[in-house]
Amino acid sequence: MNGLGVRELCCLFCCPPWPSKIAAKLAFLPPEPTYTFVEENGAKQAVCLSDRAEWQYSEREKENMEVFYTRTSRQNRIACMFIRCTPNARYTILFSHGNAVDLGQMSSFYLGLGTRINCNIFSYDYSGYGMSTGKPSEKNLYADVDAAWHALRTRYGISPENVILYGQSIGTVPTVDLASRYEVGAVILHSPLMSGMRVAFPKTQRTWCFDAFPSIDKVSKVTSPVLVIHGTEDEVIDFSHGLAIHDKCPKAVEPLWVEGAGHNDVELYSQYLDRLKQFVSVELAN
Repeated sequence: MNGLGVRELCCLFCCPPWPSKIAAKLAFLPPEPTYTFVEENGAKQAVCLSDRAEWQYSEREKENMEVFYTRTSRQNRIACMFIRCTPNARYTILFSHGNAVDLGQMSSFYLGLGTRINCNIFSYDYSGYGMSTGKPSEKNLYADVDAAWHALRTRYGISPENVILYGQSIGTVPTVDLASRYEVGAVILHSPLMSGMRVAFPKTQRTWCFDAFPSIDKVSKVTSPVLVIHGTEDEVIDFSHGLAIHDKCPKAVEPLWVEGAGHNDVELYSQYLDRLKQFVSVELAN
């Protein structure tokens, strides 16, 4: 009935894992920070990227990046980055990145992505990542995305209908949580997971009270158009998670199932950018 074997059930009921322990084991692998913020012209912050950030552009392109700190409801200070990728962008993407990278490592990707699909990019580091304070946890993850959302709305005056929430891997968790509470222009879920227990125990068919990241129970409340992207050979979050999340979305659009792609190489396939361009420039425009 529940998809778990007798031995697994005994382990769960005799010593059930706390959600925070599931979260820590499955999700959070913050790298050594690949950037710092330095004060420039008084209180204004500028980003200084280390060699490990592998910045692929010139110093001039960094002038399009604005960085600052904001504070969460749990009193952590999180680092934020706004990249003006194009002068006539209708949409701004609020990007929640994967579990083993920080803003520095993602900065080149953000600039390239935004330029190609005609969107500006706003992103942030989770508590305990990069220059953000605190420790990674499920509760902090939700507080982090809330703080990023409010910073984007108040600092830049961007209307919800002009925001696209993009979550990748563990970043789909705060993305789904936010999208279940606010209506936005659209949502993109890249390699999403149903829940922590369903990753750890693939045969799990229900949400346990001690489960972490229960996106499968929240995604049905998302009222915005949702594009789900998943590699069919994903070795970290099985393709079945993407299928299930897509099926639960009330306004799911045609998904992108990338044949042969794993967890970390979907972006290398040509259909990735093609599908995003189609979604942003054609489907949302109509």
